[in-house]
Amino acid sequence: MLNIGTKAPDFKMDTVSAFSSLPIPTTLEQYKGKWLILFFYPFDFSIVCPTEVKVMNGYLPTFTELNTEVLAISTDSIFTHRAWLKADHPIAIGDIELTLASDYQKEVSKAYDVLDPQSGAAYRALYIIDPNGYIQYATMTNHNVGRSAAETVRVLQALQTGGMCPMDWTLGEKTIEV
Repeated sequence: MLNIGTKAPDFKMDTVSAFSSLPIPTTLEQYKGKWLILFFYPFDFSIVCPTEVKVMNGYLPTFTELNTEVLAISTDSIFTHRAWLKADHPIAIGDIELTLASDYQKEVSKAYDVLDPQSGAAYRALYIIDPNGYIQYATMTNHNVGRSAAETVRVLQALQTGGMCPMDWTLGEKTIEV
């Protein structure tokens, strides 16, 4: 994974959501001035991924309150993303607000060092990028283990304090004074 405090690699990907019928090009530059969560996941139409995408979608109002955008990224095509949004299938995700980005050429997954060479898919990884474009948090898990949106919110809130936060710190608690 990339180091904390380093400049986030630039990217350009097509995105789609339940509200856009055409692919929309998206770049890192568009998020300047906001916090950004890059939420990499392996595959559309899989078992764990829809649980994560649906939960992150449910947290969008919280992220918006925290001046944060969320971009869900897989190496699936924009066409697969569209099908996943509209499919009548138990693991389809339906009309969600979360934006899905297609890293079909795998360039972004490589740049962020999250490409699984065996499967050709992104690992289950997450980066938090600050408003100036620097990586402030990174995590990666096994393909079989979903992440915690609540923990992502907690870490984001801690980062936004600008202070030093003890283990299990939550919003409203004091930061560590030195």
